[in-house]
Amino acid sequence: MKHFSAQYIFTNEGPPLKRGIVSVKNDGTIAAVVDSGGNLSERGSAEFHNGIIIPGFVNCHCHLELSHMKGNSAPGSGLAEFLKNFRTKRENGNETMLFSAAEADREMYAGGVVLCADICNTRMTFDIKKKSRIKYISLLEVFGLQPEKAGRRMAEVLQLASIARDYNLPYSIVPHAAYSISLTLFRLLKEATANNKVTSIHFMETEAEKSFLKYYDGPLMESYRESELLPETREIVSDHAEAVLEEITPSGNLILVHNTFADRTTIRKVRERENLYWCLCPRANLYIEDHVPPVDLLTGEGCRIVTGTDSLASNGSLDILAELKVLQAHFPEVQLAELVRWATLNGAAALRQEHTFGSIRRGKKPGLLLLQDIDLQNMRLLPESRVRRLA
Repeated sequence: MKHFSAQYIFTNEGPPLKRGIVSVKNDGTIAAVVDSGGNLSERGSAEFHNGIIIPGFVNCHCHLELSHMKGNSAPGSGLAEFLKNFRTKRENGNETMLFSAAEADREMYAGGVVLCADICNTRMTFDIKKKSRIKYISLLEVFGLQPEKAGRRMAEVLQLASIARDYNLPYSIVPHAAYSISLTLFRLLKEATANNKVTSIHFMETEAEKSFLKYYDGPLMESYRESELLPETREIVSDHAEAVLEEITPSGNLILVHNTFADRTTIRKVRERENLYWCLCPRANLYIEDHVPPVDLLTGEGCRIVTGTDSLASNGSLDILAELKVLQAHFPEVQLAELVRWATLNGAAALRQEHTFGSIRRGKKPGLLLLQDIDLQNMRLLPESRVRRLA
């Protein structure tokens, strides 16, 4: 049994505890949480740390299998150009795929992640996840604009799901994005995912999505045409709200990822669906579109926010703390405790894992992190702020 204390503890179960004490069993289970009232004499054996103790981070959006693509795309090129580059270079560096993914998993764990929703198009990372100290939920992704190929796409992802079951890895089958799926495929997918606990979809990541869905033109159209992926017949949803409300399974939680160009009208429409979460990956958004999501709009509309990193193809690292620093820099009105909640308890709830992760409470096993080099007077992250694991 170990006992930890710090200037503050953000339990996510109530107000921050000043010099509180957390007792942790050897297997990481929380044995007790004590509000010392700022007086550590109640437990003289507690290790005291200068900083803030928080639960382990939850990464709600990652692409571990793209880790070998770090630096392959120029920043600021826009999503259409990024996708075209991605399609031509994804297979480059095949020999380093496993090494890069394993290294990314280790770095993510060192950065405090305890739970991760990871997008998969192949089985390549399954062995890594099986051995990892991070708990992964694999989101097996489907895409394809050609209606005539929808059946084949579903057969491929169902085969991948069978392999995930053989590995005893938790998974969901999920759509890629509103602009990348035919209606035929959407409807096959909806039927196959009628009992999903968790679904995600890349959502309003670029302004070009709107023009593609509404007018069938713009940069995404040109990207598809150049890659010879444009179908002979147009068969797509008319807008993002239609995708969410009519074509995606209503079962379980739905995580909308990126939301870089979300607007008030769309936000209010899609909220007709229950159990929505809005995942922010600001460093990837800056890398691809040089734009951050409208956090003030999302919070003003009462959206439940979670955080992710996207992939190393669009980010310098899979570092949740770095994402929080960017959010704080662009939206200084958001309090540190709220940022931490987005990256911990909200993420655990979105992934239906709040019984174990997300808050520091007796009987849970959330992992314990120490935020160091914090501006404790103003409760703000600093450029030099860092995190280390306690348990």
